[in-house]
Amino acid sequence: QVQFVESGGGSVQPGGSLRLSCAASKSIFSAYCMGWYRQAPGKQRELVATVSTQGTTTYADSVKGRFTISRDYAKNTVNLQMNSLKPDDTAVYYCVAAQARNPWTCTTTTNYWGQGTQVTVSS
Repeated sequence: QVQFVESGGGSVQPGGSLRLSCAASKSIFSAYCMGWYRQAPGKQRELVATVSTQGTTTYADSVKGRFTISRDYAKNTVNLQMNSLKPDDTAVYYCVAAQARNPWTCTTTTNYWGQGTQVTVSS
């Protein structure tokens, strides 16, 4: 059973922007933290950003100030706006649903994963 529908990946030049979207079922979207992981070839999987059920956000140091995660409660969608992209941002990006510690804080226990979408930053 498909839990998420991811979209928005692609190729862009350094300094460009992309917006990833992940549409989830209402039951998952309302009960879980939502976030994005990424994995580049030969590298460990990295937690990029999370947003709690109440909208509190966290970011990896490597993307702070460049990426913005947000929830669209009307569409049960989590978005990742990526600006000032660098070649090091090249990876497969995965939408996830993670356990919430409380309405404002997320754990790293992931329950659901999307299929992944490729982001390539290259000149």
